[in-house]
Amino acid sequence: MSRNLDLTALRSFVAVAEAGGVTRAAGFLNVTQSAVSMQLKRLEEALDLQLLDRSERRVKLTAAGEQLLGYARRILALNDEVYARMTAQEFEGEIVLGVPHDIVYPAIPRVLNRFAADFPRVKVQLLSSYTVRLKELFRKGGVDIILTTEDRCGEGGETLAELPLVWVGAIGGQVWKQRPLRLAYEHACIFRQGVQAALDRAGIPWEMAVESESIRTVEASVSADLAVHTVVDGMLPPYVEPIQHGGALPELARTKINLYVSDLSSAPVVGELADLIRQTYRVG
Repeated sequence: MSRNLDLTALRSFVAVAEAGGVTRAAGFLNVTQSAVSMQLKRLEEALDLQLLDRSERRVKLTAAGEQLLGYARRILALNDEVYARMTAQEFEGEIVLGVPHDIVYPAIPRVLNRFAADFPRVKVQLLSSYTVRLKELFRKGGVDIILTTEDRCGEGGETLAELPLVWVGAIGGQVWKQRPLRLAYEHACIFRQGVQAALDRAGIPWEMAVESESIRTVEASVSADLAVHTVVDGMLPPYVEPIQHGGALPELARTKINLYVSDLSSAPVVGELADLIRQTYRVG
């Protein structure tokens, strides 16, 4: 004979465990304290186990309660996922998000993961390109939201962060000590000319050792200690590290990370995605 767990009681149990008490859990669940207490009692009776130690002021879990908590969280998460996927039909559609490749990590994967959990029926198409191209696509209505790296913020945009560029090279690499300094950049990189100008002002000879249309080629060359590169602080690609040059290389300019949101988009949750991006980049 099959026996079923009461999901409402499980939700109350998890809320009490996380809140540390019935009063706070009741407020979180927007129900009365007596309702929460009754659901907990019903759950304990169904399992024939004591789940909570009520001998102290702050509720604690018994050993059985600790074991149940992990199961309960997984059951509720699956329940919520099924409910969202099967019923959230009001949130459907597609959003095109444009992001320069050099600020995709680490923020954008976190944004996409959270957004997918909240709006499983909305498809986000990620377009990675240069700031100049992204702004042109945005102007033509081909992108709903874009992030840019710019010296200043354009009309209709907002600055989420302002960060310095940093020198990066291979992990444990030595090529940064060579002169002329070997540089690796994409042809259309927005930072390239400013870095070259900074080297000229510092009297440091340089040469373009790697020029490519692909950021992967640049990253591979840098990680192989064939050249150095610059990235926005905190947004390093894998297999490279900041160069601890001790002043041997010039300090670099700061860049703004700007957000532009289309007011012409038909997707109803564009604003939700934009808010999530704001939170993620501002927290860092």
